[in-house]
Amino acid sequence: MSDRAEALSLARQPPWGGRRLRLWGVATLAALVGFYLQTQTPDWLPHTSLAFGTVLAVFFAAMACELVDSSLGMGYGTTLTPLLLLAGFEPLQIVPAVLLSELLTGLAAGLMHHWDGNVDLLGDRRARRTLGLLCALSALGAVAAVWVALSVSKFWLGVFITAIVLAMGLVTLLTWRRQARYRPGGIVAIGLVAAFNKALSGGGYGPLVTAGQVVSGLPARGAVAITSFAESLTCAVGLATYLAVGSRLDVDLVPPLVFGALLSVPLATGLVRRMRETHLRLAVGALTCALGVVSLAKLVG
Repeated sequence: MSDRAEALSLARQPPWGGRRLRLWGVATLAALVGFYLQTQTPDWLPHTSLAFGTVLAVFFAAMACELVDSSLGMGYGTTLTPLLLLAGFEPLQIVPAVLLSELLTGLAAGLMHHWDGNVDLLGDRRARRTLGLLCALSALGAVAAVWVALSVSKFWLGVFITAIVLAMGLVTLLTWRRQARYRPGGIVAIGLVAAFNKALSGGGYGPLVTAGQVVSGLPARGAVAITSFAESLTCAVGLATYLAVGSRLDVDLVPPLVFGALLSVPLATGLVRRMRETHLRLAVGALTCALGVVSLAKLVG
């Protein structure tokens, strides 16, 4: 589709429907009221140990990070995990909770992307093939991450993954005006490394997989949607692995993370539907490079 034809098509599409926004507002208000009541519950009933302000901060941080993630295919775990660390949560509190929230939001975002027409998993053979490859690689990458976490230097591992992220971002920026030829081999390589990194750190999956799909020839809208679906399976395997080795879900952290992230999904998929393909590819490339630079700064800082 030419840029002019795409612009005309987008102009005919309605913005976020009034019904969707009304339902989103009611659901958000209900979640906030529920969190407030949970913080006021007497000690002899199930309640959260977090202050209401902390719950609100986690809720809105999850919502903002997932809005970016479901719109551009990256940024949730990569951004949210450092924020939660700065807030005083421990890594073993954060990573399983982030994996669970992304498991649920990945499924929701994938379905909403399909519903909004950003990807056609029933009619697009390339989309189905790519999703199948990424899902098949999820288990292998997640299990390998557990072994590597115990035997390989995290510094050099971080350097390797950061270099790939930066390379994918640069290639996406350099080719943002043209559609590359579809290459399944590129999907296999990127998918394996991304699933491995996700299970190891709770983040880093989206920049690799979304930009990798674009570089390998998939449209940016489809790449964002497929990333959401595939990431949910990667998170499921990673979460199961953490639980199998004795980690536990933090019951205080999970609810605001899950509800905040889920409530961003309807807004994000509608936003992707309204964006032009070339602009979406440019945004994916720019954000991938930015996340790669941030990761590099953390490694050498």
